[in-house]
Amino acid sequence: MRMAHSAMLQNLIEPYDTLRILQAHKGAAEVQERLDDILYTLCVSTGTRDVAVARHHLPGARPQDNAPVCG
Repeated sequence: MRMAHSAMLQNLIEPYDTLRILQAHKGAAEVQERLDDILYTLCVSTGTRDVAVARHHLPGARPQDNAPVCG
């Protein structure tokens, strides 16, 4: 399986984390749509929609960084 470059993964994970916070506070449909877009791109890039898998492929990732964060 091809893996996306770590910079691309970082550019997906950072907005994902921000959007998860917004979703928790507002729950707007636009936020959910953007989250879905990011998760789809992660799926294409990593073979899974699990953000923990993407985090695991970032430089400096530690075993505890692989904890599930998807809800």
